[in-house]
Amino acid sequence: MKTSKVEVVTNIADARSTVLSAQAAGETVGLVPTMGALHEGHLRLVDASLAECDRTVVSIFVNPTQFGPGEDEDRYPRTLDRDCSLLAERGCPMVFAPSASAIYRPGHETYVEVGSLAESLEGTIRPGHFRGVATVVLKLFNIIPANRAYFGRKDYQQVLVVQQMVKDFDLAIAVIDCPTVRELDGLAMSSRNAYLTPIERQQAAGLYKSLQLAESLYQAGECDVATLTGHMRLSLAEADITKVDYIAFVAAGTVTPVKKITGPTVVALAARLGTTRLIDNLTIG
Repeated sequence: MKTSKVEVVTNIADARSTVLSAQAAGETVGLVPTMGALHEGHLRLVDASLAECDRTVVSIFVNPTQFGPGEDEDRYPRTLDRDCSLLAERGCPMVFAPSASAIYRPGHETYVEVGSLAESLEGTIRPGHFRGVATVVLKLFNIIPANRAYFGRKDYQQVLVVQQMVKDFDLAIAVIDCPTVRELDGLAMSSRNAYLTPIERQQAAGLYKSLQLAESLYQAGECDVATLTGHMRLSLAEADITKVDYIAFVAAGTVTPVKKITGPTVVALAARLGTTRLIDNLTIG
């Protein structure tokens, strides 16, 4: 179903009132938190919410507290008009697009202290990142007290952090993780893909190929993580991807490293192509 226009709400009180009124009328509400610059991966989350909930709200907010010094907050793409057109085509009726000053009012000083799930992998490379993520997600869950919230599995560790926060704070919202959406060559869809030069874009396909290699070697009987990691690094090097932040094999649903694959295992990696940093993961075993 298409809608001719998306309602853009910027006021916190108005957004909360709309959601509470819908729920009082017996409707279920789905929330899709995003930073905008929407692509098909985001839109699949919207599709899932539209299919499962009576009403869907997409938040678009480039959250300053999850960016570290020297990261890409200033150049992160902001395409609200285009995003709203895409959402109208999908049938999403409402966008919550607050200003930074509305979310972080003068004097704001309370943040979510994240635990061990946020200390490794992305937490090591981007200290403070998950503190900012958890804080803004908690604020969004309070402003838009939805029944369900939809996140992409590409951000594996983020999903775990949010799920843990929901559990620890007894929040009445279900966190739904949806499959990673990929380009034809396997590259995970990301707003940051737009930063890649044509040559870097070709190289970037090597990220998923390295994950597929680990899966195929496992299926052939190789369970040793050190061996699998070595093959992945060679595969990445062949694609001229040499700036690898990490390759990690962790027990599915955790960030606990494993030395041998004995059950469901997430292979996660992060690498840099030029000035662009990309992450991806694949569950094997």
